[in-house]
Amino acid sequence: MNMKDSTVDSAVDNRTPNEIRDERKRTIMLSLSKRHSKEKRFRLFGLSAVVIGLFFVALLFGSILYKGLPAFWQTSMTIPVHFDPKIIDAGPPPVQQRGESPAVYQERYVEWQSKMSMVDWDAIITKSLVAKDKSLAGKESDLSSIYTGSEVYRLRDMVFEKPSLVGQTVELKFLADANVDVWLSGKIDRGLPDSQQQLSPEVRQLSDTLKARGILENTFNFQIFTNTDSRSSPASSGLAGAFMGSLFMMLIVIFISIPIGVASAIYLEEFAKKNVVTDIIEVNINNLAAVPSIVFGLLGASIFIGWMHLPLSAPLVGGLVLSLMTLPTVIITTRASLKAVPPSIRQAAQGLGASNVQTVFHHVLPLALPGILTGAIIGVAQALGETAPLLLIGMSAFVANIPSTPLDQSTALPVQVFLWQGNELRNFFEGRTAAAIIVLLAMMVGLNSLAIWLRKKFEVRW
Repeated sequence: MNMKDSTVDSAVDNRTPNEIRDERKRTIMLSLSKRHSKEKRFRLFGLSAVVIGLFFVALLFGSILYKGLPAFWQTSMTIPVHFDPKIIDAGPPPVQQRGESPAVYQERYVEWQSKMSMVDWDAIITKSLVAKDKSLAGKESDLSSIYTGSEVYRLRDMVFEKPSLVGQTVELKFLADANVDVWLSGKIDRGLPDSQQQLSPEVRQLSDTLKARGILENTFNFQIFTNTDSRSSPASSGLAGAFMGSLFMMLIVIFISIPIGVASAIYLEEFAKKNVVTDIIEVNINNLAAVPSIVFGLLGASIFIGWMHLPLSAPLVGGLVLSLMTLPTVIITTRASLKAVPPSIRQAAQGLGASNVQTVFHHVLPLALPGILTGAIIGVAQALGETAPLLLIGMSAFVANIPSTPLDQSTALPVQVFLWQGNELRNFFEGRTAAAIIVLLAMMVGLNSLAIWLRKKFEVRW
């Protein structure tokens, strides 16, 4: 041993056991302090990320609710309407007489309908307003600009359906014109010059007067749920047609993509042999799940409309396109749920003599059901919000009717949002667009809540 080593050893030997123990303790505490600091920083970063994410989600939902909730309330007036027989002078509806041919009766009925269409229905409403407030006499021409144009056709249709209304007085609710609603709700600057206002000075003054007298009031607008879209009468436009179109499409997606996707996943995961063919299939399924939705729209336009000649803008075509888009998601989530079942379940069933089919359908599938249902419903909810593939199959066309079958022309809720946000009457439709988004989000939240409930209901712990 040289002199240097002996000097080091003597220095070490000079420390007492307590000093050595204290030094080791300090080293350990320093190491623990660093690890605890890293853990605290990691937790802080994670919590910050969650808080930031929740902040932006709250900001998104808050802005949508702030703009959309007021749109469910709309300016309207409720007045007693007298169906004056002096104005409605078309006479009673014709009755088919004995021996009269259907063609002759139809000709007389069409003639009666033509006379009813020529009735001055505006006079019915304006005279009813004057009867409610005598000071409005002489302002009939301005009063006809207060309510939306579709209301006169509603009166006509009411008499068509029930001719006995002629001569009676019925209290009815009328929607105000969209520009009147924008004016009274403060969505337009009142300081703008007359050239930039949508209403004449007389109509603006009359609107304020009717509002002050309580004739015009802000009420909940149920017609946004019962009416279809309208270009001639923006104030009466609603979501009924788009809602039914989305409903038909979701039913098609549920009855096509879920059974086919679940069956395919069960076969690939439990029965198919692992070879090159199944590997290629699995790779393509994963690739299809990442394909942009607009590509499926091009595929649907080419195959279902161009080759199969299915109706344009029909929920059937939209449902088929969304089914193709949802299918990979259902297959992947179903296979993941099947893989999550412990192998011991399969081994125990087969050890008791169960066949592969019995093992899968009696033991594995019931345990994987919560995950399968969750994945399927989330896939359907994702399809509900898709817009791009629907635009390519013509569902952006204006449709003023509620579809009665999947073959009728229709639109969908996300497409309706797209159409309304581009409407030229932006002051009115900005809030209505947010209201449509609220309805769409409510449906998606409902589907996701259903997925959570089903998962909890059928969840089995092992």
